[in-house]
Amino acid sequence: MTCPRAVLTFVLIAGTAGLGFSQPAPEAAPPPYLADYVHKPDPSFAWKLAGKTTSYTGTVYEIDLTSQTWHEIIWTHKIQVFVPKGAKPQRTMVLWNQGGKPSAGSGLLGLKIAEQVGAPVAFLYGIPNQPLFGGKTEDALIAETFVRYLETKDPTWPLLFPMVKSLVRAMDALQAFAKAEWQMDVKDFVVTGASKRGWTSWLTAASGDTRVKAIAPLVIDTLNFPVQMKNQLTAFGKPSLMIHDYTERHLVPIPNTEEARKLWQMIDPWVYRQSLTVPKMIINGANDPYWPLDALNSYWDDLKGEKYVLYVPNAGHNLRQTNADGKEELIPIRAVSTLSGFCKCQVFDKPMPKLTWKYTAKPDGIGLEVGFEGTLKSQRVWSADATTRDFRKARWNEKVLSSTSGGAKVQVSGPVSLLVDIGLPETGFRAVWVEIEFEIDGLTFPLSTQLRILEAKK
Repeated sequence: MTCPRAVLTFVLIAGTAGLGFSQPAPEAAPPPYLADYVHKPDPSFAWKLAGKTTSYTGTVYEIDLTSQTWHEIIWTHKIQVFVPKGAKPQRTMVLWNQGGKPSAGSGLLGLKIAEQVGAPVAFLYGIPNQPLFGGKTEDALIAETFVRYLETKDPTWPLLFPMVKSLVRAMDALQAFAKAEWQMDVKDFVVTGASKRGWTSWLTAASGDTRVKAIAPLVIDTLNFPVQMKNQLTAFGKPSLMIHDYTERHLVPIPNTEEARKLWQMIDPWVYRQSLTVPKMIINGANDPYWPLDALNSYWDDLKGEKYVLYVPNAGHNLRQTNADGKEELIPIRAVSTLSGFCKCQVFDKPMPKLTWKYTAKPDGIGLEVGFEGTLKSQRVWSADATTRDFRKARWNEKVLSSTSGGAKVQVSGPVSLLVDIGLPETGFRAVWVEIEFEIDGLTFPLSTQLRILEAKK
């Protein structure tokens, strides 16, 4: 496959470009059950410092946490706090949540993010506590709790609620830990995680806890669930096999009952969009088998406040890029760099680079005007072709528009625009987005425009 025909015109234009895909959806008051559960007092809460290890790379603290008792099950967790050598505690802390227990891999990832941010980063494990209910884990466990809600109408059953409460209790523990260990107050948090832990990140902000300063949900491109289920049918012809735990329990398609509709409203971050005004960094894999490629376009315009997106080309649900020979990188470099850049800006109150865009229909394709402001490293177009709207197996190709050489950088002090013309494919479909690479304090990271899918003329 080749990159789309693109007439690349570099023009300096005063002002910024607008956005636009869909009209805002009608407003709806979110149900109270998430906040009710998360903020209900629970005497089970407890924490203690379990260990401290110092090496040439820095210091790692280990904390034991008991977050809650949920349906007579006590939830326990490990927290690791990574402090790179030379870094000082800050009033904002990054809080990553994931499943399982600490491992060599999670330790490398935690230290990498902490080094790039330049500040302590906390990793919370055991989200969710599992296995439960006869050995169920992950999506099978979530689906089981959804079914139990539908059977009992007890709004404390959906597993996302105790997952969110675990993060809220982790923030409590980390604030107390910082006070005891560093004699300082941690004021707020950047909450992040991948897949269902990205889902938890959205809902932690939706719970109303004001300590959530920003969120960075990874690979959970499914806000506005009813619309997304229709998107899957359009793109794939049937629901993705990756969500079989939900289809097999008859949760998808969403049953036409009052309780089923209430369930999805309780756990859909889109329903809470009016209160989700904190800065958001959304990171998606362009070959993620879970979601249609253009899923973001069904909810992006509805999101309030500061927001950013990164698409990782030739990467699936784990965000690790593969080369043309199918070899996968060891760590998701592109995603980690952008996550770290966003977190650095939040921790140290630095302005994020500005990126805006506007697509315009043309007789033989589309025009894309990209506005940007910041310290630039490179600009490129990513594109792929497919016979249908299913791009899960597509190979993404880049066309560099401009780049600096010898490690140089270009500071753009005022808003400028890049104009790109993109031609229609001869057959099938073509997807495209523009990526701008920025630099902040020596850390280089990319941001993306929304992508667009073009169809050949019939």
